[in-house]
Amino acid sequence: MIYGVDVFTFHDVLEICKKPSKAKLNKVAKEQILKSQKNVQKIVESDRCVYGINTGFGPLCDTKISADETAQLQYNLIISHAVGVGKPIDKEFSKIMIIAKVHALSKGFSGVSLEVIERLIQMLEKDIIPVVPEQGSVGASGDLAPLAHLVLPLLGLGQVWEGDEIFETMDVLERHDLEPLVLGPKEGLGLINGTQFILAHAIKGLEKFEYLLNLADMTAAMSIEAYRGSESPFKKELHEIRPFEGSKKVAARMVKFLKGSENMKAHEECERVQDPYSMRCVPQVHGASRNAFEHLKLMAETELNSVTDNPIVLSAEESISGGNFHGQLMALPLDYATLAAAELGNISDRRSYLLLEGKYGLPRLLTESSGLNSGFMIPQYTSAALVTENKTLCFPASADSIPTSLGQEDHVSMGSISGRKFNQVLGNLVNILSVELMFAAQGLEFRRPSKCSKIIEENVAVIRSKVKKLEDDRLIGKDMLAIAELINERKFKVEV
Repeated sequence: MIYGVDVFTFHDVLEICKKPSKAKLNKVAKEQILKSQKNVQKIVESDRCVYGINTGFGPLCDTKISADETAQLQYNLIISHAVGVGKPIDKEFSKIMIIAKVHALSKGFSGVSLEVIERLIQMLEKDIIPVVPEQGSVGASGDLAPLAHLVLPLLGLGQVWEGDEIFETMDVLERHDLEPLVLGPKEGLGLINGTQFILAHAIKGLEKFEYLLNLADMTAAMSIEAYRGSESPFKKELHEIRPFEGSKKVAARMVKFLKGSENMKAHEECERVQDPYSMRCVPQVHGASRNAFEHLKLMAETELNSVTDNPIVLSAEESISGGNFHGQLMALPLDYATLAAAELGNISDRRSYLLLEGKYGLPRLLTESSGLNSGFMIPQYTSAALVTENKTLCFPASADSIPTSLGQEDHVSMGSISGRKFNQVLGNLVNILSVELMFAAQGLEFRRPSKCSKIIEENVAVIRSKVKKLEDDRLIGKDMLAIAELINERKFKVEV
């Protein structure tokens, strides 16, 4: 993969995170970078006034800066903008930010030098990863505060991860015989303008969301097996006459998950006319969430392969001060995806509740000795609490805007908050699905000796490798956490 030349997918970025050597700068990319740097230098040498190159920033855009002050201008920009607060984002988020920033700068419209870009790549390859606080970006003018923290180590400032520990940057640079860099004209601005914080949260969220969408389908199929629901709502003919791609895909997957199930055969002669929505409408509800995933994927990969700083340097004669840094284009789809992820948890909790009701051959609370034992009563409380927490996180951050920079930046996206909330909801969804998986596996114990489909039996075995059938009350909180760990480790078979 070639920075600044190839079209990256979000999967490509995650691969580069694991093995940074997968992405390089080639001759074409280096020529793009050097040409842009020369264009900036020509602007500095001219008498023209160009924002961010020989002027101040934001409301100070009308203040001219002399040529011999440009290095100090860029240094001051970085240190004054590194004002993030809160816990550090996960190290992998910082890695994604570096990869996305290098890819954008290497397209040759930002005026950032080859030396600076190569240092960022070197830090990635040596696993010297900047510590970036999670709060402080309003998502317009890009992610100014997070990106300032990301590039502080170029100046020998801030903190970095090395392995699993955090160190002062200068201590680590000295261990690797690296000197701090001196930034040239436009470089500080090119480094901290952009949407890479928002984008990192979108990319990492997409990875998790993709797996959880597949897991939710399998989990629903396991619950339907335990409930001995009907498979007729998943027939192809039904979804061809309302042909949403997400619904069609989920319906086809449900048919495959349930193929060969003895529980489905047992349902054929029962007196039930139809199942509740949370069983019957899995294709429509899960499918809608899949549509949102596809939308976010399209938007994120467009952003990933874009130039998002400001101003854009087209030539030595032309630079444009525009708004490519504005996060609105990512904030809206992230808010949409957050809602879509929350809905997967909402319908999962309803299926869990149905399995507790004591209908159709299942005992109340999924225990044969309720009264003395509470059985699975209380895990559903946890699920319900997480579902409601997710609902509160669904308020769209992009619906808000607070003017900044003395009104120069009078509409902002809050996309960084959208990205953080998206990942919070996905974290809660893991635990909601762990409850449903625990209930479904228990419910299937009461359907024996009937066998499930082959893939469902394999997934029940995954659960039983960590969690035994519940006979009498025990510390089932540990069981829920064990299943959540299986989810996070991708132990379930979700592809059919």
